[in-house]
Amino acid sequence: MGEEAKLQVHSEGEEAKLQIHGEEGEEVQESEHNDRICSSICAPVNWFKMLAMELHWSFVFGVVIVYGISQGLGGAFSRISTEYYMKDVQKVQPSESQVYSGITSIPWIVKPLWGLLTDAVPILGYHRRPYFLFAGFLGFVSMLFLSLHKNLHIVLALLSLTAGSAAVAIADVTVDACVAQNSGSHPSLAADMQSLCALSSSIGALVGFSLSGILVHLLGPMGVYGLLSIPAGLVVLVGVLLKESQTHNFAYQQVNQNLTDAAKAMWNTLKCPEVWQPCLYMYLSFALSVDIQEGMFYWATDSAGGPQFSKEYIGYISAVASIGALLGAILYQYGLKDHSFRDLLFWTQLLFGLSGMLDLVLVLRLNLKFGIPDYFFMVMDASVSQMVGRLKWMPLLVLSSKLCPPGIEGTFFALLMSIDNTGLLTSTWGGGLLLHVFKITRTKFHNLWLAILIRSILRITPLSLLFLVPRSDPNSSILPDEMSDSKETIDTPATQNENIELVALVHNMDTR
Repeated sequence: MGEEAKLQVHSEGEEAKLQIHGEEGEEVQESEHNDRICSSICAPVNWFKMLAMELHWSFVFGVVIVYGISQGLGGAFSRISTEYYMKDVQKVQPSESQVYSGITSIPWIVKPLWGLLTDAVPILGYHRRPYFLFAGFLGFVSMLFLSLHKNLHIVLALLSLTAGSAAVAIADVTVDACVAQNSGSHPSLAADMQSLCALSSSIGALVGFSLSGILVHLLGPMGVYGLLSIPAGLVVLVGVLLKESQTHNFAYQQVNQNLTDAAKAMWNTLKCPEVWQPCLYMYLSFALSVDIQEGMFYWATDSAGGPQFSKEYIGYISAVASIGALLGAILYQYGLKDHSFRDLLFWTQLLFGLSGMLDLVLVLRLNLKFGIPDYFFMVMDASVSQMVGRLKWMPLLVLSSKLCPPGIEGTFFALLMSIDNTGLLTSTWGGGLLLHVFKITRTKFHNLWLAILIRSILRITPLSLLFLVPRSDPNSSILPDEMSDSKETIDTPATQNENIELVALVHNMDTR
């Protein structure tokens, strides 16, 4: 019995030890789980702190304000409020609204001009801060003017909207110049800065579209314009707080010569077949994809036979669509970025045309025959269209970057973006003409299905122009060897400051 009692005591002791070890293991696992959660929460904060320490907090603040608040949040507010402003306040036809939206985008077409100015023409010794101040004041005054005048003539309204668009474009170019300058001085953080820009813009747009419909319903379009003066005021604050060294004894007499040299370098590059052919394709691919967004908007909100969506729901649709665009960028980054330009553009352009047929299903009310509610189908339509549109846009961005010769990368890339924006403007005005030809008005939508069909066919026509695009993949060079090896520069006393729009062309024309 003594041996059995000892064995029993020993067994109970082992069980107690195992129980203690088990409890300790559970505590360790729980502690590790809590540490992972804490790490996930703290990681973005630590990342922001790291960027603020390495690049100065005023730069990080400027990126968040311009990309997140001005472009992301403010852009979402502006888009939804302008659609309702044209429809309910100005009471214009869909075709007219389409043309007017193109006019307000013109400041983005002349984006290289803003870049040349901020790089080549300092004001009171500063290259960046005065342009932030000017952009902020311009946006503040234009938005406040729109919000305070109820019966504003359409011409004055367009001037104010265009001024507001110019303010955002100038702030965008100026902060891009700051990013490029810091990328040169902190090359290891270049990817982090691009991530900061993209993250700020995506979050701002998602929040903006989620709230835009509600705010338009509560305050009206003009009330939202009043709110848009706040992002503009924050851009002014960026101009006040931004850390920037002052340039002394700037040689203003060299500005004209440097601008002339920049124009000659860009013209010589454009004459190269390896450059102008892809540029022509990019323009035509955007121009032929005519935009009839305003016709669809009027039908979705006003048509007696349509879904008659509320302002809140229009905002929610745009918010979900922005998620679709983000998914498109992720899909390209992790699955499609190594495919050849021609193959990828073939499939994305084809899908872009086919995705437009979803609008036809909606307008013909075929979704209801299949038992699919309007709100669900509209969300799916918008998400798919935005995702495919982003997949089409991403390889064109990469292709554009490959077309930029050494020495004028920033200026030439801005020029290529202007070509793309000109194509979008042509698409917008072409869509307005299409709506006008088929007599699609505020109350008549019986030919809208035909406009959608023609638009979808036109979206596929760029496939016949793919021979203009190189067969190469993003990892290979496109420019001729003699152009890739050359570097256009201007003989200047100093070359420490590398700016985004003129890069090596307008290095440092000042004497320190």
